This record gives sequence, structure tokens and C-alpha cells, in this order.
Amino acid sequence: MSRLAPATPPWSDAIARTLAPLTPEGTEPLILFRTLARDERLFSRFMGGGLLDRGHLTLTEREIVIDRICALNGAEYEWGVHAAIFAEAAGLTPERLAATVHGDAASPCWTPKEALLIRFCDAVNAKADIDDALWAALGEHFSEMARLELMLLAGFYRTVSLLVNGLRLPMEPGAIPFPA
Repeated sequence: MSRLAPATPPWSDAIARTLAPLTPEGTEPLILFRTLARDERLFSRFMGGGLLDRGHLTLTEREIVIDRICALNGAEYEWGVHAAIFAEAAGLTPERLAATVHGDAASPCWTPKEALLIRFCDAVNAKADIDDALWAALGEHFSEMARLELMLLAGFYRTVSLLVNGLRLPMEPGAIPFPA
């Protein structure tokens, strides 16, 4: 059971404008969004921090980072939403999704560049730092702005993991559970 009850409509105009493109016709907004909608200021700050737009990373790179960070933090709610919504478009097969939860950088499903992303996530999650060797390795594949985006993305989804775990949010309908 969720620790905070989600807000219910009617939404303020600002919240309604933000939720509209994120909510398929005939469905409710995600529980996380409805919970944050209890406070317009917190909702707007959270929504302004998202990095799901076209940036310096490919969809696949972005989703590997999000899924790995959520998996490392036991955030099944958020992992399951991303697995359900983005995995197919990102080319994350069930085997690759499972490797974000149970695998490591040596898992055979990763390309060398993707394995580097797994190493990055593991390092950032363990110590909130990137050593010089990893930074240099990332620099061989990612621009400075892409590396900055990687850090922002990992940090944001660490925060999202805290929110969904700390709020005890139940799985969304249609979300994919962690693989056994």
C-alpha cells in the first residue's frame, strides 16, 4: 500500500497540461505522477528534471542506464514501467532486460559500449563517483555533453528509485515485474 494517497482530478491547469501528453487516452496517469501532483511545486520540479527527450544518448543507451540504476536500487515499480513502455523500441529483449537486473558488464548480451554503460551505472550507484579510468573509457564513446547527461540521468533515476521505494508504490497495471 502506498504511503501517500495519489491526488485525484480535477488537476490544476499546469498539471493537466503536463499530464496530457504522458497519459494515453482512457487511462489514469502513473501513480508516481498522481502522488507528486498533490503539490504543484514538487510536481513541476520533478517533471522538469526528466530526461526522456531526445538528447545526447540513444534511446537504447538511455534505457540501459535507467533500467540498471532502477534494478540496482530495487525500484521494481520504475523498472517495470520502463520495461513495459520503452524496452521493445530500445531493442531490450527479455534477455537484455534480465541482464539489467541480474547481469553485469560481462554479460554476453551487451556490446562493448553497452557494457561500459553497465560499468558506469555500477560505479555511480556504488560511490556516486566515476574514476579517471572509467571517465576516459566513456570519453572514447561519448561526448562531454553525453557524459554529463549520463550523470544527470543516473542521478535522476536514483532519486526516482528512492521515491517509488520510499512511497511503497504498487506496480502499475501492465508493468513488467523483475525477472526471477
